[in-house]
Amino acid sequence: MDNLCCFNSVYYQVVGGRSSCSSGKGRSHQSPVKYGFSLVKGKANHPMEDYHVAKFVQLQKHELGLFAIYDGHLGDSVPAYLQKNLFSNILKDEDFWTDPNRSISKAYEKTDEAILSHNPDLGRGGSTAVTAILIDGCKLWIANVGDSRAVLSRRGQAVQMTTDHEPNTERGSIENRGGFVSNMPGDVARVNGQLAVSRAFGDKNLKNHLRSDPDIQNADIGPDTDLLILASDGLWKVMSNQEAVDLARKSKDPQRAAKQLAAEALNRDSKDDISCIVVRFKG
Repeated sequence: MDNLCCFNSVYYQVVGGRSSCSSGKGRSHQSPVKYGFSLVKGKANHPMEDYHVAKFVQLQKHELGLFAIYDGHLGDSVPAYLQKNLFSNILKDEDFWTDPNRSISKAYEKTDEAILSHNPDLGRGGSTAVTAILIDGCKLWIANVGDSRAVLSRRGQAVQMTTDHEPNTERGSIENRGGFVSNMPGDVARVNGQLAVSRAFGDKNLKNHLRSDPDIQNADIGPDTDLLILASDGLWKVMSNQEAVDLARKSKDPQRAAKQLAAEALNRDSKDDISCIVVRFKG
């Protein structure tokens, strides 16, 4: 808990602190919505590179739930920057209330440009992103770049709300930009043999061959919508969408559900950092 401050049951990182803390929870003041999160460092011998956002804020007489997982690579500077800046860039866009899709898309692009031009070191590493904005408990906007994923549960059925941006599925785009996809070294397809996602923030050295525009989806939260799971690929590499939903639905406490998802991913020998947010829409 060093260098962390607590507010409304959510722990926020302060500048110079370590990566996001391990667990926390919170709730809406206007609806039955509750959330919990759990972040677990992977078995790789580098520092934790996953960051998150999970909070409710009041803006122009609306309540917004802001949830995100940022899965960094080659250091934690880019996910830390996203944690601090991406949502504010979305929400301060003048079109947000009339055209959220456009505002989210513009903010992703603007934020990536800022990362790349900020200083020589910031954009060297990179990060995936999956973001969710819940407006007044009833409208959900989800966007992603990379392979962190958002999954809704509707009457217990898993519905994937994001697109995994993998080199093999976007090979044409990469090659059109002068790059290539190779499974060497190892057995995972990588852009120029280096990066295992085809879209990312940062990654200055590969940017000519990568995209950073998000896929965006929206959904109405009705009586049939149970919960939302956001997680990094440390979870999804070892667990199907439906398995994750089935496990999360067993607990009415979303923090406990998030912890159980992370623990199960570890039990299944996930090597990567594991970050998970569970948003429960009903009590």
